[in-house]
Amino acid sequence: MIAIIKYNAGNIHSVQNALDRLEYKSVITDDPVTILSAEKVIFPGVGEASSAMKYLIEKELDKTILSITKPILGICLGLQLMCESSEEGNTKCLGIFDAQVKKFPNTKIVPHMGWNSFSEINGVLFRNINVNDDVYFVHSYFAETCRFTTAICNYIQPFSSAIQRDNFYATQFHPEKSADVGEQILKNFLEL
Repeated sequence: MIAIIKYNAGNIHSVQNALDRLEYKSVITDDPVTILSAEKVIFPGVGEASSAMKYLIEKELDKTILSITKPILGICLGLQLMCESSEEGNTKCLGIFDAQVKKFPNTKIVPHMGWNSFSEINGVLFRNINVNDDVYFVHSYFAETCRFTTAICNYIQPFSSAIQRDNFYATQFHPEKSADVGEQILKNFLEL
């Protein structure tokens, strides 16, 4: 069973629908026992960093996430909250990845919304994926590249489009909205 963490952030049902299409059973939950007993965990999110972290702390989900030993996949805001800190709301995050989350320079082309390809890919999430494959993004904040970066995209500047450390995986893009490429990336995670 796959646990999808419920934590005051949107896009949870899109992720569950993608898992249904792949024929994986999932549950949306904020119960630590259920999360820790799951085979895999997905930490999705669309929202604002400071309010999302506040909810995680209030429900002690921050401690739960840090205790997970099975594979966990952060998506979009989930990736950002796994970093050290975010400029959005001047937020201290979970600190799993040694990256800072910054706002794209204030231009007419932010948020980064739509399809973009990779400039570099590496790691198990990208099995059967090509560097020029497109994935779908919607974000105004980005994680800097760091020693755990496994994929880089360029939008205004290079940024981490995927990061991995031990059992913690994360994508800035939305695999659940990225057609066949996203489906393959989700399958690669689910088959770990």
